[in-house]
Amino acid sequence: MNESPGARLQTLFEGQRLTPTQRRIAHWMVRRAADVPFLSSVELAELAGVSQPSVTRFAVALGFDGYPALRKHLREVAPAETPQPGAGDDADAEVNEYQQAVHAEIENLRHLAELLADPEPVERAGRLLAGSRPLPVLGLRAAAAQARGFAYFAGKVHPDVRLLDEGGSMLTDRIDSSVRAGASVLLCFALPRHPREVVDALAYARTAGLTVVTVADSAFAPVAKHSDLLIPAAVGTALAFDTACAPMLLGRVLLEAMCDGLPDAQARLEEFDARAAARGLFVE
Repeated sequence: MNESPGARLQTLFEGQRLTPTQRRIAHWMVRRAADVPFLSSVELAELAGVSQPSVTRFAVALGFDGYPALRKHLREVAPAETPQPGAGDDADAEVNEYQQAVHAEIENLRHLAELLADPEPVERAGRLLAGSRPLPVLGLRAAAAQARGFAYFAGKVHPDVRLLDEGGSMLTDRIDSSVRAGASVLLCFALPRHPREVVDALAYARTAGLTVVTVADSAFAPVAKHSDLLIPAAVGTALAFDTACAPMLLGRVLLEAMCDGLPDAQARLEEFDARAAARGLFVE
């Protein structure tokens, strides 16, 4: 199976102890994996919103003599077509900022599709989620909507889903309650800006014996070190507030994988549909 440029870059970064600034550079390199071998250190710095010396230090941290050596390595291991200067300039001029935001989200979905070319991580996550009774689902602030959406649909097929979408001192109590009830896995949706209490909650969950499965905007997100299995799905940053089409879709993919691990999932869905019809729950 041929790896995508982004997957090859993530392999390069795995196991590295990166600073927050370096994680930001790595995140943007993965997002723009096809372009990175042709970017100067100044261009990469502007893209990631860091200083040019930070890019140089990042390359050295990866074991290279400097950024030119890193870029040379990337050109050798991840060859791609050299972007043509000016290509697409006319097309970009014809679209407005709203369309550009949509195009950026489409690109995020393309990256997700490339990631899912290897279904093993999602299939593994599905088995873990299906086997946890109960299944706590955590998402705070920007990620609360993703957690609620997953929990809503998961509750139709999983016998005990517990939504954790409010922070505060009760959060650890609810994690403890899930553990006492028999939970083995916690699913977390983590999107920027990352609340400190989510990081703390995941650290606590692991000390309590839970396996943490995380959907995050990047493999280098602050929650990564407290996750046993992290599957990334980028957010859009073209508008005043981030857009999260890829994380939402990844959540639905995890639902599908979880259903595959629940032998009675189809029967539960049919039972729900029958009850809904008897109650006249939906307007057809």
